[in-house]
Amino acid sequence: MSSISTVHVQSPRLTDLVGKTPVCRIGEPFAPEGRAFWAKLEGTNPGGLKDRPALHIVQRARARGELAPGAMIVDSSSGTFGLGLALAGIVHGHPVTVVSDPGMEAIVHGMLAAYGTRIETVTEPHPVGGWQQARLDRVEELLRVHPEAYWARQYDNPDNVDAYAGLAHELITQVGRVDVLVCSVGTGGHSAGIIDVLRRFSPRTRLIGVDATGSTIFGQPARPRLMRGLGSSIRPRNVAYDAFDEVHWVAPHEAVWASRRLAATHYTTGGWSVGAVTVVAAWYARVLPPHTRIVAIFPDGPARYYTTVFDDAYCAAHDLLDRPPADEPDEIAHPGDAEVSRWTRCATVVSS
Repeated sequence: MSSISTVHVQSPRLTDLVGKTPVCRIGEPFAPEGRAFWAKLEGTNPGGLKDRPALHIVQRARARGELAPGAMIVDSSSGTFGLGLALAGIVHGHPVTVVSDPGMEAIVHGMLAAYGTRIETVTEPHPVGGWQQARLDRVEELLRVHPEAYWARQYDNPDNVDAYAGLAHELITQVGRVDVLVCSVGTGGHSAGIIDVLRRFSPRTRLIGVDATGSTIFGQPARPRLMRGLGSSIRPRNVAYDAFDEVHWVAPHEAVWASRRLAATHYTTGGWSVGAVTVVAAWYARVLPPHTRIVAIFPDGPARYYTTVFDDAYCAAHDLLDRPPADEPDEIAHPGDAEVSRWTRCATVVSS
């Protein structure tokens, strides 16, 4: 009589679900036959790219004694970092309050509530700093009422940057040498953290920033923006300006075209940031020598964008449909030379 042995498998922790994300080769029609770029699929984390910094920030704050057991965590977020904080709060036993604005997608709002997160929604943008500054002002009000709370400060907390060392090491294992790294820029955390590690292994790795039209991060005037997850109306201190080789601005209709084209040809896709970095990474795959190894960070997947990027009525109302980017970007010598409204490239990177 045969016996069946039992294999005892240790139950994974929630934190084990974050990281070790796959890469995907993105080729035709974004690049000619034989050329491609690699996409790092951070959407396979439970909440997206910012699960990494949210967990790391909370762990470091607890270790330093800045976050007391059971104390509230609070921060401003348009969505992805809030999802990461919700995860960190569940893992470590902290209530979480996220301050957002009316642009937060309904699915994100609903999921944050389901995860037990309290959501504060500001109703008016700051006259200069837009929604980001209005949210930060509300965070400061909450901290006066709850002085024991911990402010995660994703825009200027160096732990945000340090959290991405693991992602960089994953890339080195998965693709080896990285010649060009293409990152969307919002808080500046993942671009700064990844390039710092990559350049220890390959000092000549070029860093390309992808910003939204209407964002002030790289010296353009702040304007109302449709795109969320990249761009800002303030200048986050985590942006490593000296590390960038150049910056590209991408418009909403260009990002929509790329995200939808990715879905139709690669199944792998995402929202505003994914579309924007695809526009830029695909151009480098077309114009740089064939052996150049290009990596783009895809911060999330498509789920939260079903009412925007992948909604025909929304896109039609904002004139975003069937408007692919040009074959080449416009170019300006300095961010102050012109206000851009479509895909534009600049080799001068400024912090003010």
